[in-house]
Amino acid sequence: MTANLLEFDLEGLAVFCESLGEKRFRATQLFRWIHQRGMSNFDDMSDLAKVMREKLKVHAHVAALPILSQQFSKDGTIKWLFDVGAGDAVETVFIPEDDRGTLCVSSQAGCAVGCRFCSTGHQGFSRNLTTAEILAQLWFAEHFLRQHLGQSERVISNVVMMGMGEPLQNYSALIPALKAMLDDHGYGLSRRRVTVSTSGVVPMMTRLSQDCPVALAVSLHAPNNALRDNLVPLNRKYPLDELLEECTLYLNKAPRDFITFEYCMLKGVNDQRAHAQELVTLIRKHAGHGLRCKFNLIPFNPFKESGLLRSDDATVEEFASVLIQAGFVTTIRKTRGDDIDAACGQLAGDVMDRTGVANRIAQQRAVPIQWTDRKIS
Repeated sequence: MTANLLEFDLEGLAVFCESLGEKRFRATQLFRWIHQRGMSNFDDMSDLAKVMREKLKVHAHVAALPILSQQFSKDGTIKWLFDVGAGDAVETVFIPEDDRGTLCVSSQAGCAVGCRFCSTGHQGFSRNLTTAEILAQLWFAEHFLRQHLGQSERVISNVVMMGMGEPLQNYSALIPALKAMLDDHGYGLSRRRVTVSTSGVVPMMTRLSQDCPVALAVSLHAPNNALRDNLVPLNRKYPLDELLEECTLYLNKAPRDFITFEYCMLKGVNDQRAHAQELVTLIRKHAGHGLRCKFNLIPFNPFKESGLLRSDDATVEEFASVLIQAGFVTTIRKTRGDDIDAACGQLAGDVMDRTGVANRIAQQRAVPIQWTDRKIS
């Protein structure tokens, strides 16, 4: 079996080249051809010696993921469904904006965390993606978009690991992929423009700060442990105080001077003024130890299985005003690509649930959440 060269960061590719009897600097040339120019045919890599190209034909290949579907939203968002084999498919989304182009990348086929408001989790979990499968999403999207938009310069300026899966539960594959994204011989992305989103895998947050500190987004979604235990089951293992303490430590290595807290607005569940006030109290406690943050309030994108509803606009605005008045930078995420199910929380792909996660989530849904349509006093 030949090696897919998308599996390697630059150091890994250098080791591979040495295994073929080639000098390490050849890896830099090869890396540029693959990632900067989007080449997969070794014969087209003109500055590589013919002998090396012949070796590569025998021992290596560069392979994108098969595309099952491609959808274009009316707002310019594009969603791809990629086949990763054995009945599994993952989704990747490109979101164009005036000042940047953001690619939302998946790290797992499914997700084992099982957040109640996330359609990926409701499909269950099949497996981790390989580094090649993670990078192949960026590799294909970048070079497709250059051709599609008629551009020769880089199109994707930001990558967010916010697609299907919990990235920090696939750490060994994630790190080489991040390093390839950041490498000047690869995609040359700034650490500030690569974001890993996590539901709070505290030990791996520590490792990320040491191995490859990029921007960090934490899925918070609740101001207390009782509610977060229900919405984000991982909270039972890593409760809020432990999570926020690690966020504070992460800032010592982070490329940004704040952590982004994602907060999905669920009608009557976590969206009342009292919830916002409790959130302010929680964060202020940790701000005294150096925690700096911004809030990103996310309109929930309902799906039948969740049994949850989207907060109305006035409630979201009131919630935001409490945070802003308390001195916290707060944004309300603009929903993009919802007409093609590409908005936050909607990515589901198609996965074989090999661990029974979907059944556990169904049982979890039987546990009532505190619902209310009136203000909490």
